[in-house]
Amino acid sequence: MKTLLHAGHQSDMMRRMSLTTPEAIDDTPPSSSVLSMTIAPLTWQDPLTWLALGFKDLRRSPGAGLFYGGCFWLMGQLLFWVFHHSPANVLALSAGFLLMGPFLCLGLYDISRRWQLHDREGTPPPDLGESMLAWTTALGPLSLFAGLLLILEMLWGRCAMVVFAVNFSTMPSQANLLALLSNPDHLEFILTYLGVGGVFAALIYGISVVSIPMILDKRCDAISASLVSLKACLSQPAVMLWWGFLISLLVVLSMLPYFLGLLVVGPLIGHATWHAYQGVTGLKTP
Repeated sequence: MKTLLHAGHQSDMMRRMSLTTPEAIDDTPPSSSVLSMTIAPLTWQDPLTWLALGFKDLRRSPGAGLFYGGCFWLMGQLLFWVFHHSPANVLALSAGFLLMGPFLCLGLYDISRRWQLHDREGTPPPDLGESMLAWTTALGPLSLFAGLLLILEMLWGRCAMVVFAVNFSTMPSQANLLALLSNPDHLEFILTYLGVGGVFAALIYGISVVSIPMILDKRCDAISASLVSLKACLSQPAVMLWWGFLISLLVVLSMLPYFLGLLVVGPLIGHATWHAYQGVTGLKTP
């Protein structure tokens, strides 16, 4: 009996010791998630800082900036052509540009990221060819995000057509469109038309303001990146609205004359958006 009690006591002691060994203690930190990412406190000055940093990147890569700026200029020319030939589709095409713009800026995000790595670690400077292939590093999440934006763009275009169909028996021409937009009798249509566009533009802005840079940087999934982007807009709406206003103002000014301003404004906003992503997520630019 004593032998059995002694054996049991030793077994119990060994079990307790095994539980206190380093191998038995699971102190592995919980896996991190982009959803738990803390949104950094922002000030009204931050969007101006992002633009200044973006302009610095643009000056360091003028050739790449001119290439991407040329792409934005071609998009503007297409918008101008559609306005002349099919005015009712202008809003839908604008939605398409909101879809294409962030993805076209992928190369600009990659250039800004590579300049930071070059300054910090001495890696090779950015290359235009490599920036054009930046999308290949996160093809799955980017494809899913593109599908999400495409659905919103199609809904936007359909709603715009419905607004026209409800208010007019035929689609207006360019001259008629300008006349009706300046006619106070059509104020209800104008408010509805702009309201529909504003809702979809705000939604697309909210889920994409930092999503694509985050996908490129963190290789996270599209849904998580969209939620973090929306979280940033909801947690600090004033500053993010200010940032959205600055983007809109620069884009509007760049349309005169003949969208030539997009040659500079397009890449500037692209580079600045990378720094906006870092500022929102609390990552400091070297």
